[in-house]
Amino acid sequence: MAMNDLPDPSEDDVVPVPVMPPALEEREVVLVTGISGSGKSVALHALEDAGYFCVDNLPPELLRDFIRVERGHGVRRMAIAVDVRSANSLPVLLPTLSALKAEGVRVRSVFLNSHTTALVKRFSETRRPHPLSKPLEGGDDPHRALVDAIELERNLLADLREQSTVLDTSELRPAQLRLWVRDLVGATSSRLTLVFQSFAFKHGVPLDADLVFDVRVLPNPFYLRELRPLTGQDAPVAAYLREQPEVLEMMSQIEAFVRRWLPAFEQDQRSYLTVAIGCTGGQHRSVFFVETLAQRFADQVATLKRHRELDARS
Repeated sequence: MAMNDLPDPSEDDVVPVPVMPPALEEREVVLVTGISGSGKSVALHALEDAGYFCVDNLPPELLRDFIRVERGHGVRRMAIAVDVRSANSLPVLLPTLSALKAEGVRVRSVFLNSHTTALVKRFSETRRPHPLSKPLEGGDDPHRALVDAIELERNLLADLREQSTVLDTSELRPAQLRLWVRDLVGATSSRLTLVFQSFAFKHGVPLDADLVFDVRVLPNPFYLRELRPLTGQDAPVAAYLREQPEVLEMMSQIEAFVRRWLPAFEQDQRSYLTVAIGCTGGQHRSVFFVETLAQRFADQVATLKRHRELDARS
């Protein structure tokens, strides 16, 4: 019988073609959390601009069902903000994240943090109440009440912080935070990402640093008139610092230390390791160290660079 003579199949004869679910590794969820006033709304807007489907203040109990529903709608990249407003549900969050990872969902938890002084200033400027603030009575001190609420929040979120990549937003402008968040989620390597960050000690040590090195004992280009307006990214400053034997010695020692312990941090299943290098002004020595170390490690591990003080000026 010719092919054209074949009878038309009936509906009962048609075998439906199974629709294969998308590969598990295609699903990506960024959990944005942290201390109130530390910039979660800014981070969420940055992720939305980067193509993520974003939801704010989702109760943790709904997290798995929400991801399942949105996956059915074809959404592959989601960013979800969860914070202390869901305080009663926080105990279920970490087990839920573990279950999602076991199912093949790529979950990145980014915890935004700031020191208390910066948070108090932000709440005072916006005149918004802290979510854990209690109604004030006649003799209550508003400043003390706000500080107590912030410290209570830190305690409630302590376990989540330990499981997250921490970003210190104390000295960051919104534009910096948006850039740093996009850099974090843009690191595609499944292995640990190594972050080198320069900073000025006069503005405080970054709260998100895992390792901190102090290079203030080294010769300072600031005291050379022709180098003062430049930075550690400029060739004359780099050339000057490379001529100093103690600079080369400390660089070698820091590099050796990080190389020695990097495998251990990878085995600890960390997503990010932040190495902070500080000098007096965060302009010359620390910047030069970050630029050099990031270049030396780039062929071994996914590497990011941050310059807290320089980025603040741009």
